[in-house]
Amino acid sequence: MSGQLRLLDLVKPFLPILPEVELPLKKVPFDEKVTWTVVTALAFFVMSELPLYGILSSDSSDPLYWLRTILASSRGTLMELGTTPIITAGLIFQLLGGSRALTVNFDLKSDRELFQSAQKLLAILLTTAQAIAVVFSGLYGAPSELGAGSVLLLILQLVGAGVFVILMDEILDKGYGFGAGISFFTTINVCQQVFWRAFSFSSNDFGRGTEYTGAVVAFFHYLYTRKSWKQAIVEAFFRNHLPNLLQVYATVFIFGLAVYLLSFRVDIPVKSTKARGAVSSYPVRLFYTGSMPIYLLTSFTANVSLLSQTLFKQFPTNLLVRLFGTWESRPGLSQSFAVSGLAYYIQPPFNLVEALWDPIKTIVYLTVIVFACSAFAKTWAEISGSSPRDVAKLFKQQDIVILGHRDVSMVKELRRIIPVAASAGGAVVGLIVVFSDILGSLGSGTAILVAVTTIQSYYEILAQEGGAGAMSQVLRT
Repeated sequence: MSGQLRLLDLVKPFLPILPEVELPLKKVPFDEKVTWTVVTALAFFVMSELPLYGILSSDSSDPLYWLRTILASSRGTLMELGTTPIITAGLIFQLLGGSRALTVNFDLKSDRELFQSAQKLLAILLTTAQAIAVVFSGLYGAPSELGAGSVLLLILQLVGAGVFVILMDEILDKGYGFGAGISFFTTINVCQQVFWRAFSFSSNDFGRGTEYTGAVVAFFHYLYTRKSWKQAIVEAFFRNHLPNLLQVYATVFIFGLAVYLLSFRVDIPVKSTKARGAVSSYPVRLFYTGSMPIYLLTSFTANVSLLSQTLFKQFPTNLLVRLFGTWESRPGLSQSFAVSGLAYYIQPPFNLVEALWDPIKTIVYLTVIVFACSAFAKTWAEISGSSPRDVAKLFKQQDIVILGHRDVSMVKELRRIIPVAASAGGAVVGLIVVFSDILGSLGSGTAILVAVTTIQSYYEILAQEGGAGAMSQVLRT
């Protein structure tokens, strides 16, 4: 093995120039973790608001329109690319490592570090490639009109911001903060979007007088300005050009439903073979694979949408391209929407009216999403080190056995529970995503689920590390 050149070894020449966050030499104190987490959150907020310098126009159709919330992306800002490069690089290497396509021994610290460095290098390369693609796609104006200087400046801004996001993610992942950076940034973005669409005082005039963007603010404004309470309530709940109260209630309901389902689990009774009488349980949650099926599904739909729109712009009359997807703009909007082809059936119905207007599309979309999430969840459990065989191996290393089962039969018992939990959990995730999209909640169903699972994991981490005192400290911060 040592005399063979592995694919992973090709990364070694790049290690001296790769930016890196060093592992903490000792356990990071709780207060310091809170500080780093808050600092990265503030940095994310600032980058999401700082516009890119040199943009000529940003009125063209946005190919990532439906996916920006879950990708923690904000159009026309330093967070244009969001966490897309990190997610893509992470998924590629997890799939390669889990499927044994890469020769890597995760028991060795050197191999683990090399694997993480290779993943980071790919993320930086993807950041550079995506920055070039975004600028030359005309998203900010035709490159010929922007000029060589502006094109180069835009690419450098996007690459610099992307590398900074990669380092912020590494800070949280290496223990200076709480949890994974990707999920954290997505959660921040979701909460920001929900709060803005519910309570924003930003106003516009659509020919019917001043109207506020925030659904809750608009409700009280309608009560004051409309002729009758009935008219005010109808407009507040059913306006379709701005966020409405029905979407606010739908969002609250989806959050509550996801939190309720997170409590569903199967407790496997286990005991230590060294300490007599020490009996505990190993919980297998309904959402066994967490947010990973959502990220896999998002990655798939994002690539299909991007490729379909790009091909349709270049070859609008080609039959194969039209089968892949045809795109049109809606009246009053520059944003393009899929109207037929494969892209149309994986594009969510944006409200209940659209879902009922084309029931065939709704049924196809529901079927595809549910089965895809279920399949992704089951596959991810197998390749990510969470399979029954991996859990049984972990039990054996820690001298733990399942009550009533010998070492040989532990795998069989785990196979009876874990694949079912992963598959069923993935299907439930898919159903919630579809239900949320049809109800038109503030933010996509996928992003809301990521936010809920992340908030739940943060709550558990805080409870374990600091108890009630930690909760109070976080609230004061």
